[in-house]
Amino acid sequence: MTDHPAVHPRDHYPKKGRVILHIDMNAFYCSVHEAADPKAYAGKPTAVAGSVELRRGIVVTSSYAARARGVRTAMQVREALRLCPELILIKPDFHLYRQYSRQFMNIAYNYSPLLETMSIDECFVDITGSKALGTPQEIAAEIQRRIREELGLPCSIGIAPNKLLAKMASDMKKPNGITILRLRDVSALLWDKPCSYMYGIGNRTGEKLARLGIRTIGELAKVDEKKLVAHFGVIGSWLKQAANGIDETPVNPEQEPSKSVGHTTTLPRDFTDAADINRVFLNLADQVCRRLRKQGLIANTVQITIRTPDMKTITRSVTLDGPTEDADMVHHTACKLFDRHWRAGQPVRLLGITLQNLEDKSTAAVQLDLFDFEKRPKKEELNRVLDQLRDKFGEDAILTAGMLGDDPSSMIRNHKERGTSLQMDHLKEKGFGGEGKG
Repeated sequence: MTDHPAVHPRDHYPKKGRVILHIDMNAFYCSVHEAADPKAYAGKPTAVAGSVELRRGIVVTSSYAARARGVRTAMQVREALRLCPELILIKPDFHLYRQYSRQFMNIAYNYSPLLETMSIDECFVDITGSKALGTPQEIAAEIQRRIREELGLPCSIGIAPNKLLAKMASDMKKPNGITILRLRDVSALLWDKPCSYMYGIGNRTGEKLARLGIRTIGELAKVDEKKLVAHFGVIGSWLKQAANGIDETPVNPEQEPSKSVGHTTTLPRDFTDAADINRVFLNLADQVCRRLRKQGLIANTVQITIRTPDMKTITRSVTLDGPTEDADMVHHTACKLFDRHWRAGQPVRLLGITLQNLEDKSTAAVQLDLFDFEKRPKKEELNRVLDQLRDKFGEDAILTAGMLGDDPSSMIRNHKERGTSLQMDHLKEKGFGGEGKG
């Protein structure tokens, strides 16, 4: 009988190329509440939603028990309650979500320092150099097990040779799935799917491809690249590569400077009154600029987001004469943009402000006219003092009368209850990997 040599974990890794994990937390917000208070929420249909007391607003996310009853993200709360009368509505607690986010990323960081955060509930991990810790499947299973046992949270993990396929693999089995998607599997598993199934291809691009007679990922993979470039520009080359499962994008462990800082708020009812809209923009400008200053940045462009009651969304932006970190300037600009592009009295259901074209304040060259030369240092010193007071005594320590109201924009200073999945300030401020598991 011939003895076969033992298979070493390194034999499960490619001689050339990478092994990437995509970790995607399942129903993250609801799962966090269930883990923090299992007696109240374990196994029950739950949904995180705004305006809980008023039974208004939309579903931010729902538990798998609620999804089984038809409750879906972005559904109106009243419709969710009609489908599932026993649905438990939970107020958002972004302070709690950030705690769990740091902890699950700390677990993943133990297996490779090449970790790139994508949002509060997902990250990529390059484990190509982690052969000593086991096979890719063993590492993924151990990460999944530790997140479940130490935090009480479910997650799905995709294993692939690049970020694109890892992301798509993690979506294939939810909850608690582990999926391997190899380059050689792409034609069998993906090519019969519609183009919009591909990560990075939205419905609009999918519709445009369909008008060109390209309906499946397989058809996209085989089409002449020149044709795609002619209709989509440089993104045409990416579309062709993606359909063939090719993605050379590295996992970037560095926290890059923010490309934008923004905040939106869904309103509890349709707003038409100018004073109400002005107040919402005032609160949004206050908090967006506060976050901007915390990161030592200044902004050159102000963008507003408007969503109608029928969920149509538009954005409008303007580049300023010079960069700013000042909430008064941002508020004034946002209101002017709104007045210029929105008909008075037309209802809105969501408003947002995003600051773009950001620069590091310490290195930015800011030209000042004579008036600004005298006024700006005083304004910056006032902002610095006010920020220090808020850091010490809380966000509501100092408010103007114009900020007060009963709509959600008045709550955005409450970092426990307000936030977004893409707001990663909690990782930029404290980092991960060196905190311990908490």
